[in-house]
Amino acid sequence: MTTRPLAARPAHRRAPARPRGARGLAGWLFVIPALAFYAVFVLRPIALTFQYSMYEWNGIGPSTWVGMANYGRVFTDPDLFDSLVNAFQLIVFFSAIPVVLGLAIAATIRRIATSRLAFVARTVLFLPQVIPLVAAGIAWSWLLASTGVINQLLSLIGLGGVTRAWLGDFGTALPAVGMIGAWVLLGLCTLLLLAGMSKIDPALYEAARLDGAGAWREFVSITVPSLRQEIAVCVTVTVIAALASFDIIYIATQGGPGNTTMVPGLQIFYLAFSEREVGTASALAVVLMLLVIACALPIQWFAKDGNR
Repeated sequence: MTTRPLAARPAHRRAPARPRGARGLAGWLFVIPALAFYAVFVLRPIALTFQYSMYEWNGIGPSTWVGMANYGRVFTDPDLFDSLVNAFQLIVFFSAIPVVLGLAIAATIRRIATSRLAFVARTVLFLPQVIPLVAAGIAWSWLLASTGVINQLLSLIGLGGVTRAWLGDFGTALPAVGMIGAWVLLGLCTLLLLAGMSKIDPALYEAARLDGAGAWREFVSITVPSLRQEIAVCVTVTVIAALASFDIIYIATQGGPGNTTMVPGLQIFYLAFSEREVGTASALAVVLMLLVIACALPIQWFAKDGNR
């Protein structure tokens, strides 16, 4: 008996490969709309700001070339330079306090994660992110006024000698504004850090407890090193918020009393739209942008370097 050979199956016909150039062109077709939007609304304004910073111009009439003179004024004019100093002082309130308190609060919430109190705490802490900054500034202006709730509470507990117009006193205006910023940013930092804690392997904590580690040792040796990326994000966001602050200060103090709460964002606004010094305002804006980049890049480098 002879066997018939099986018929050979037809070879699977593969689709012809697209040329590499065609694939690259298709990718650029997806990128071009976003790139054009970014170029028109981000890169072009930055370039124009740098161009305006080289001129003395009132925004309407003819301009006069002054070169780098506007940048020299930024660092020699006491009012302009002090606004930069104030912005760096606000970093302590806008960044250090929310990040440190956020770590402590997030660690506490993680320990009671299954309770109803943890849900309430997360909701209450995140409320400042939902409230518009203008509304927050108005509310805190009422609270910190000379007849506000805070002074009334201090008088009620026998500390009437401490009361003052917190936002109108030369010695307390900047710290008071800083505390408003810390209140606004605390919830964001807490939730970011809490999300980072949720990805930490519980086995690490169990092993630490078996070795006799307490809550503080777990926090220092496991929690904080595991949150390097989240901490870097929090610090970056809060530092930028401090350097580029505008809304809260404009509503709460408008840069006063005197210039004690004047910051670059508010100074740029006054220079450009009140004093008609567009060139100086543009130079200060460029300096502020470079300061933000100079502060943000080392933070990002530190976060990436720690993951190697």
